[in-house]
Amino acid sequence: MSGKLFLIGAGPGDPELLTLKAARVLRDCDVILYDRLVNPEILGLARPDAERIYVGKHEGLQEHTQREIARLILDKVRRGKTVARLKGGDPLVFGRGAEEWEMAVRHGVSVELVPGVTSAIAVPGLAGIPLTYRGIAQSFAVVTGHCTGGKAIRWQDYVATDTLVILMGVKNRAAIAQSLIDVGRNSQESVAFVQNGTLRQERIVTGTLRQVADSAIDAKSPAVWIIGEVVRIRERLATPRG
Repeated sequence: MSGKLFLIGAGPGDPELLTLKAARVLRDCDVILYDRLVNPEILGLARPDAERIYVGKHEGLQEHTQREIARLILDKVRRGKTVARLKGGDPLVFGRGAEEWEMAVRHGVSVELVPGVTSAIAVPGLAGIPLTYRGIAQSFAVVTGHCTGGKAIRWQDYVATDTLVILMGVKNRAAIAQSLIDVGRNSQESVAFVQNGTLRQERIVTGTLRQVADSAIDAKSPAVWIIGEVVRIRERLATPRG
């Protein structure tokens, strides 16, 4: 078996936030398995003759798609191909990259990670929301808003965390917000949803945790949800209009 698997982070959306190594590796790959949130401009960096295979997941079919991804990786590598598994953000941040890495190693496949810029940090920052700020926030946590296998998220573990960043939480936002209030988060705490972060169509919606719980905040996927007083700093970082 002479093929190889690269786990590559495509970053938060803007192709200019792709790392130099990711761009170089993409040009050398024979096959690219890419996810739903990968910017098409990034795919354009690959060789014209590279095989591009869309493996984006859809609700209710995640496990079926994951099995097909594993099958494709093994099939292509066994044929001596260099395979890029291209994921939005960073492959190891809620991207199941570690599971694919583990699967590949179990079957004797050589794997190399190319980290990506995670949307959990880049999207709030570019929207003017720092996750930490002296005197306001000394800690942050990145949490998934979507759990599989029937496992409930222990929201009580995040009551004392200054800033929460929730990924994949738009659909269940009202229930999540109410759960956080129930375990002790301030209902008037500031929140922001940054939709299509880093892209031209970016949209930022702000409000309070109580408004989210009351379904009074209109947010659409894909969006990064930030909870914490750092959201207010955005007003101070906005470029003055003269």
